[in-house]
Amino acid sequence: MKVRVGIIGATGYTAYEAIRLLLRHPHAEVTAVTSRQDEGLSIAAVHPQLTSRLDLPLQPLDIDSFAQQCDVAFCCLPHGASAETVKQLRQANCKVIDFSADFRLTSVAEYETWYGVKHPWPEQVGQVAYGLPELFADQIKDADLIANPGCYPTSAIMPLAPLIQAGAIHCEDIIVDSKSGVSGAGRSPKLGTLYCETNESIAPYAIGAHRHQPEMNDIIGRFSGSKTNILFTPHLTPMDRGILSTIYVRPQAADAKRVREIWRQTYRDSPFVRVVDHIPGTKHVAGTNFVDLAVKEAGDRLVLVAAIDNLIKGASGAAVQNLNCIFGWDQTLGLL
Repeated sequence: MKVRVGIIGATGYTAYEAIRLLLRHPHAEVTAVTSRQDEGLSIAAVHPQLTSRLDLPLQPLDIDSFAQQCDVAFCCLPHGASAETVKQLRQANCKVIDFSADFRLTSVAEYETWYGVKHPWPEQVGQVAYGLPELFADQIKDADLIANPGCYPTSAIMPLAPLIQAGAIHCEDIIVDSKSGVSGAGRSPKLGTLYCETNESIAPYAIGAHRHQPEMNDIIGRFSGSKTNILFTPHLTPMDRGILSTIYVRPQAADAKRVREIWRQTYRDSPFVRVVDHIPGTKHVAGTNFVDLAVKEAGDRLVLVAAIDNLIKGASGAAVQNLNCIFGWDQTLGLL
C-alpha cells in the first residue's frame, strides 16, 4: 500500500520536481494535482516531461475531495495564500508539507511585517516543525504539518547552525552572499527574469530587504541562545538552477580544521551533506539533494561555502526527504 500524495499548485517548477522525484519513490504515489488556471488539462500538458509517466487531470482544489484522495499534501502555493489552505487540509486530517514561508517563522508579528499580510492561522505559528531533517528530525518524524525551508536559508543554516551551537564563530557579525539561478523566481513570467534581462548579467536584488533574512536569523537563533545578526544579499545569475552561498564569519577559537570537524560530527548520519576539501560549485550538486560544504581561512575571517540545487534540496527534494522522515523510511528513498 503506497502513501498517496497530492500536489496543490502543480504547474510550477518545484511542483514538477516533486512529481518527478515521487514517481521514482517506492512507497509513494501521486494521486491528485490541482491548478486554478489550467483546470481540466492533463498535468503532462503543462509539464511535457511527464508524458507517458503521469496523466492526471489538473483539478480545482476542493478540500474535502482532495483529502479523500490523498494522505499527504505538498502545498506549493505562494506565501500568504498557503496558510488558509493548509489550515483547511489539517482540519480534514490530511498531513501537509508546506512549501511557502507561512509557518517557518516563530513570530506572527515578524511574519506580518515581512510578508505584509495578516496570518490566517496565527495560533499555529511557532508550533510547526521546520523541515531540515539534518537538524530537526526529532520534530519532523511526529509532525502532521511541516514548514519546508526556504532555498537561500537552507544554504546558510546548514553551514552556520552547527558552528554557532558549538561556539566556534561569533553570531553577531555574519555576512551571507548568495547567488541563485533564475528558476528560484518561479515559472510565472516577470520582466526581471526574462531571457534578455538575465542572460550575460549578474545583479543583486532586495538588498537588506529579502524575506529569507528573518528566516535565517530565526532558525539560526535557535542554536545560538541569543540574537544573531545576519546581513544577507542575494544575486540573480544567468543559470537555470542552483544556489552558491559564500558566508563570511569571525572565528571564535576555531580554524578551518575545527570547522570541518564540527560539520562532520554534526552531519555524520546525514546522507546528503558532503564536507569537501575543494571549493564547491552549483554544477556539483545540480539535480541532486546534496549540500556541499567547504571552508577556507582568509585573514581574520573564515569563509564558508555552501552549494545546493535550489529546486531539489532547496525545495522539492527537502519535501520528499521530510516525507521519508514522517513515515520512518530511509531518508534517501526517491532521492538517490
